[in-house]
Amino acid sequence: MAIPPDFIIAVVDDDPRILESLGNLFESADYAVRLFALAATLLESGCLAEIDCLVSDIGMPGMDGLELVRMVQIARPGLPTIFITARSDALNVLPSINLGRYRLFKKPFDGQELLAAVGDALRSPQLHTPKA
Repeated sequence: MAIPPDFIIAVVDDDPRILESLGNLFESADYAVRLFALAATLLESGCLAEIDCLVSDIGMPGMDGLELVRMVQIARPGLPTIFITARSDALNVLPSINLGRYRLFKKPFDGQELLAAVGDALRSPQLHTPKA
């Protein structure tokens, strides 16, 4: 199944270099991209209903990526989500979520592998829920 060009990827990371890099990566693959430096900014933006996949850092000031995903799953259960992190103990901080539903990439990661994971998530009917 091909991925339509109108899929929207939201990226949340407090590192502006990561945001810019991931924005460029996803745009180069013909995705529309929404970039957020803070988790709360995504929640307040009003665009949660339009996104098709969330890529979020775990460790951020204020609301971290885990709390963000808990909030997102209330509004958009099953939204495909991919975590990125620089934490070496990342698997230890994720026990409260079902890892079978999420992918985890440790920084630095391969951009092509991340693109493939996003594509897989968007093609997977059990992970994708329709937009509102």
